[in-house]
Amino acid sequence: MAFVIFLIPCFVVGTDIAFSCQNADDFVGASSPGHIVIGGLFAVHSEMLHPEDPIKPVIQNCAGFEIQVFLQTLAMIHAIETINNSTLLSGVTLGYEIYDTCAEVTKAMASALRFLSKLNSSEDAVEFKCNYSDYIPRVKAVIGASYSEVSMAVSRLLALQLIPQVSPASSAEILSDKIRFPSFFRTIPSDFHQTRAMTRLICESGWNWIGVIATDDDNGRFALESFGVQAMVNNVCIAFKEMLPAYLSDSTFHTKVDQAIEKIVKETRVNVIVVFMRQFHVLKLFKKAIERNVNKVWIASDNWSAAVKISTIPNVRQLGTVVGFGFKSGDISSFQEFLRNLHKKPTENNKFLREYIMLLSVCAHLDYHDFQTCIANQSQDNLLENDWSKPQIWRDDFLNANAEPGFIHRTILAVYAIAHAIKGQCKDRDCKDPSAFTPWELLEELKKVVVIDNDKEVKFDSSGDMSTSYDVLLWKEIDGRMEITTMAEYDTEKGGFIFEDEEKKKDFLALKKVQSTCSQHCRPGQMKKVTASPHTCCYECVYCPENHYSNQTDMDYCYRCNNKTYWAPTNSTMCYRKTIYFLAWTDWFAIFLLLLSAFGVVLVLSICVIFTKNLDTPVVKASGGLTVCYIILFSHFLIFLSTVFFIDVPTEFKCKTRQALFGISFTLCISCILIKSLKILLAFSFDPKLQNFLKSMYKPIPTVVTCTGIQVIICTFWLIFRTPFVNQNFSIPRAIILECNEGSMVAFGIMLGYIAALAFICFIFAFKGRKLPENYNEAKFITFGMLIYFIAWIVFIPVYATTFGKYLPAVEIIVVLISNYGILCCTFLPKCYIIIYKQETNTKSAFLKMVYTYSSKSAGSVAVSQVSLESKSSSLQATITDSCKTENDSVNGNCHFLMPGQPLIKGKVLPRNAAGTMVRKRVSSI
Repeated sequence: MAFVIFLIPCFVVGTDIAFSCQNADDFVGASSPGHIVIGGLFAVHSEMLHPEDPIKPVIQNCAGFEIQVFLQTLAMIHAIETINNSTLLSGVTLGYEIYDTCAEVTKAMASALRFLSKLNSSEDAVEFKCNYSDYIPRVKAVIGASYSEVSMAVSRLLALQLIPQVSPASSAEILSDKIRFPSFFRTIPSDFHQTRAMTRLICESGWNWIGVIATDDDNGRFALESFGVQAMVNNVCIAFKEMLPAYLSDSTFHTKVDQAIEKIVKETRVNVIVVFMRQFHVLKLFKKAIERNVNKVWIASDNWSAAVKISTIPNVRQLGTVVGFGFKSGDISSFQEFLRNLHKKPTENNKFLREYIMLLSVCAHLDYHDFQTCIANQSQDNLLENDWSKPQIWRDDFLNANAEPGFIHRTILAVYAIAHAIKGQCKDRDCKDPSAFTPWELLEELKKVVVIDNDKEVKFDSSGDMSTSYDVLLWKEIDGRMEITTMAEYDTEKGGFIFEDEEKKKDFLALKKVQSTCSQHCRPGQMKKVTASPHTCCYECVYCPENHYSNQTDMDYCYRCNNKTYWAPTNSTMCYRKTIYFLAWTDWFAIFLLLLSAFGVVLVLSICVIFTKNLDTPVVKASGGLTVCYIILFSHFLIFLSTVFFIDVPTEFKCKTRQALFGISFTLCISCILIKSLKILLAFSFDPKLQNFLKSMYKPIPTVVTCTGIQVIICTFWLIFRTPFVNQNFSIPRAIILECNEGSMVAFGIMLGYIAALAFICFIFAFKGRKLPENYNEAKFITFGMLIYFIAWIVFIPVYATTFGKYLPAVEIIVVLISNYGILCCTFLPKCYIIIYKQETNTKSAFLKMVYTYSSKSAGSVAVSQVSLESKSSSLQATITDSCKTENDSVNGNCHFLMPGQPLIKGKVLPRNAAGTMVRKRVSSI
């Protein structure tokens, strides 16, 4: 069961059949019979007249004859005739039925209904069926429509029977959706590529603050949406959007145009306007813009970029620069020849041609632009009132001048694509029979078609588009006339511009002279700071902060120097490598410290030589002998040597060696001096309790080995578990301080604390023996040496904690040198002085006399003290004191001297030779 829709024509507008519709055939604009008929939908007129009377279901006449679209209908006819005269289809001829949509969806839908009507139906009936697989409609395919809005509506209707529709002009991105428009194809790219090309042009020209004007229809809205997405991705801001009514008959059209022009004039910083409109909309807009002296850069969409009728507007040069995108054209020389012979063609089946001839008769007396205006302003009703008895005038130059090569070529390509699809269907069928195949079978064949375009194979992609290149068109004044020239080619696959020569590239670069930005460009070294404006293109330029940089214009943010080894000053365009600092050999302060260390080494060697030459003198023997002196001097040498590891580039070896070497060497030195202090105190002590304690403590070799061994253990654990390492100190903004990190400040503190503890014990022992014989009083000088050590390291701690930079190692070198020099000088220089300058005191007899005198005084003092404490008797004190006043007394035994470590025995007389023995043994103990 099927329902039938009857197409009942009822259009009566005038008395002449040329422009009135009495039956369906009168609705056809141009037709020709053939075995296979192809439909055509073109907006030959720009608007449909709407009467003021109540609306009736009557399709009205149209006005505004569009030469460019009329030429597209001729291109379709020419392509079909060329194919019929070739061997492409092997005797199968193509026919056509072309309808005028008048840029109106409703009129286009009426034409599409006729396409859907059943073939050979006397009543042009469209059957409603659940399955159209075997349905044979009036046409096998459709070329058109001119505008995306019309194509969307028609395509939805044609999809009912899957009739292929190939448009040479509808570029809306939504038409690539094969779910909603399964039978739609086009020989041009979608607006996605065009809007991407526009934003690429805008970005490369340095513009980011633009205005957009579009028609308020599907085509304009979809183009605006696509452009908005591309603009946002490329950081281009749209300052304003103006939508003009889609139909010129709209009563608000002129008001909207005035508002758009006012907006353009008001936005002084917007010097680039993107226009997505039909040609007749642009014509109205530009005329108003010329009146207001608007001078901008106009970016034209493919609808009007090559429109001669717009480029020939009087004073069009005042508008500024027009650059646009047109479809890639090909060789149309055969079509131009077709136009030159057009006046010979019959007009019976081509109402468009007949109307054009009528327009020539009315407007031929006018100049070029007025002639165009006259044609555009004539309505079909007006033409009925003219006297057609006048001789007709033909102007073949006018058609060639108005031909838009891109649209012409794409129309011819659409016809050939359908012809090749038909050829594929006719391989094993008799296509002279219209029912040989159905439209949906042709649709499947069309998806596989490959045609030759400019010596290249092209085909429809999965979206039904042909992604060909764009011509970048520049309106350029040549010899006082505005010419539409090709400036470059835009490659849709690579997304870049291709220039044929340097001259055209200069034209492209000249566009950059125009400024169209919301804010001034931020120079390298600056970044954008967003203001209160909702647009990201409106900003302030601020300098990049320290350690940040920007190397391009208009950067949203500054890059941080991506490595701590680099830095950047404020307002920098690059990062600089930080200067590496360390206490170098060439540093004057390092040289000074090295000289001090070297002098210390020389001093140690000199003392070593002096002591070696005076090996048997009492001073050397009193110093503990040559072995002890050598050990102490060797430790001083190592301490001086350790300062070398604090200088120059720190390495792992240096960091580990310097503290361990210093700590162990200093500990060895203090340990030896501790034994000396203990020995001196033991030799000259007459306190029995102290004598016993000192005797128990005095074990030289085990003491030195133990004290030094403990430090070795401390340093070993330190190096194993928390070893020092090379550290990069970034505390100074523009520099890197190479330094040794001690690894563990606790371990470092334990090492120094242990040395300090030994030094303190040494200080106590030395302080106890500070009143020894003056010329040989080593304990007093050891005390001074320990005091220097303590003062140096006490001062070192706060200075070390508050100092940073490359001179931090120098602080430690200084304290090491001070403490080392202090102990060295206090220990050895007094002895060297006696050896060199007081040789008379450096004899055995002088030494025995000094010891004898000191021992006598010390023994008497101790005896008196002991007697006083025990008896508290003044008479006994006097007796003891008197008995020790003379040498006789001591000889007679009134005073008793004992060997080292033995208490004084009261009431026992010691012979004179025993006293001498005591002195000798005292000397020996020293």
